[in-house]
Amino acid sequence: MRFVGLGSAVLLASLLALVGVCSGLSDAPRGVAVGFVFDPKARCDPPCAHAGICIRNNTCFCSRGYEGETCQYANCYPKCKNGGECLRPGKCRCPPGFGGRYCHKVTCDAGCWNGGECIAVNGVAKCICPSSWTGSKCQEAICPQGCRNGGICVAPGICSCPEGWLGGACHTAVCAQPCLNGGKCISPDKCRCRPPFSGPRCAERKKSH
Repeated sequence: MRFVGLGSAVLLASLLALVGVCSGLSDAPRGVAVGFVFDPKARCDPPCAHAGICIRNNTCFCSRGYEGETCQYANCYPKCKNGGECLRPGKCRCPPGFGGRYCHKVTCDAGCWNGGECIAVNGVAKCICPSSWTGSKCQEAICPQGCRNGGICVAPGICSCPEGWLGGACHTAVCAQPCLNGGKCISPDKCRCRPPFSGPRCAERKKSH
């Protein structure tokens, strides 16, 4: 609030009206008591900021929404929460992980996926994931059985297997041509043979001498 071009009597009346408001149930600065003496020749060094009025030497009367010795601090009501900083009356600058007008809302960058919930843990925004998901955004599925042989867990309990492997955990090898004579496929296109057989498909019988 600026009082440019007003006479001292009008200025004094306006200030007394402001003090009357301030002495009520407002959130205006409370540094000046009712009945203060206004000195029109007063000087404040440093000067009063944010339209504050110098009422006595080095004593500022702050306009609504500002406080401090020189009215240098903005006043947010309600106060900024979760470590937020009041930039100007009613406007908070929020730390990472928090949002809303007064930094009262918890926000996780890029959100929480797959049913995760964003909450504050020790003052830090964090995704709390369902039991079948993990990762900073709950973006990684969990396969309790594990995915072997280069398999990748793509959904809860489901592995995507590389070529040559099958099964819930990518644990079953695939041989394009079946192993013969009781042989077992132990890795892609590789058979483990039962005696007396050998060869890539266990088709060859060892000759006994």
